[in-house]
Amino acid sequence: MTRKIILDCDPGHDDAIAILLAHGNPEIELAAITTVHGNQTIEKVTRNALAVATVAGITGVPIAAGANRPLVRESEVAESIHGDSGMDGPTLPDPTVELDPRHAVDVIIDTIMQSEPGEITLVPTGALTNIALAVRKEPAIVSRVREVVLMGGGYHVGNWSSTAEFNIVIDPEAAHIVFNEPWKLTMVGLDLTHQALATPDVVKAISEIDSVPAKFVLDLLEFFTESYRKAQGFEFPPVHDPCAVALVIDPSVMKVVRVPLDIELTGTLTLGMTVADFRFPAGEDCTTHAATDLDHPKFWGLVVDALKRIP
Repeated sequence: MTRKIILDCDPGHDDAIAILLAHGNPEIELAAITTVHGNQTIEKVTRNALAVATVAGITGVPIAAGANRPLVRESEVAESIHGDSGMDGPTLPDPTVELDPRHAVDVIIDTIMQSEPGEITLVPTGALTNIALAVRKEPAIVSRVREVVLMGGGYHVGNWSSTAEFNIVIDPEAAHIVFNEPWKLTMVGLDLTHQALATPDVVKAISEIDSVPAKFVLDLLEFFTESYRKAQGFEFPPVHDPCAVALVIDPSVMKVVRVPLDIELTGTLTLGMTVADFRFPAGEDCTTHAATDLDHPKFWGLVVDALKRIP
């Protein structure tokens, strides 16, 4: 049984690899790709999503642009990591894929409501603005979604501040809405994704694939490696967003624990922190989970295999 996902993203180098992983893996069916402000402006990340779809030959999948700013706050972008285009490094092709005329929020709602209950998994890898707006516009989606597997947050680690991760802190109000709905939610945060390093053996394995998408990923990783080295001191870059897709494909790729999670909205030093309460074992009524430990070879094996499957 394939898993149908809506990939809500802000491409972004690692978002691009997440799209390619979802497209190339036979266990995943992309029901829609929606874009949201984040790594760059909505115009730039949407253009990037269309470019990735063009590189991969993705057709028949709705791609729609969503929220251009947070619910309450001013927009922030991650130019220091992703560059002016949001996907600096590779030469981006002119898109041959059409943009769906609907707003991303409506695509999310329509896709869920027109599918069987439990059929759609939401995989957000950017700010949670679109998901929060969809919940507020059509609350019935909550009971119909199979689960939410998001890349964002971190129970010990921050990157945009000492305590907060970028996807969460740029729209903490939206994150608060999404984390507090009664659906099953798994946070694939920095504690996990900082284990997903694109080490030289990973780059070598991808370089042995003779295809345009594989060359595209190599160009992404070359830029990503240098920007992470300069901005955050990583020797090899952590490739965050494909981790969320990988968990949907194969739950054995990482360890996940049930734990209460919530979002800090008022702290002077902790705004956007994803607060995990590990003091006691979580009860069965707890719907939130956090990923903790990654099987690095298995994760990158999924990515390499997906790239091999894309013509």
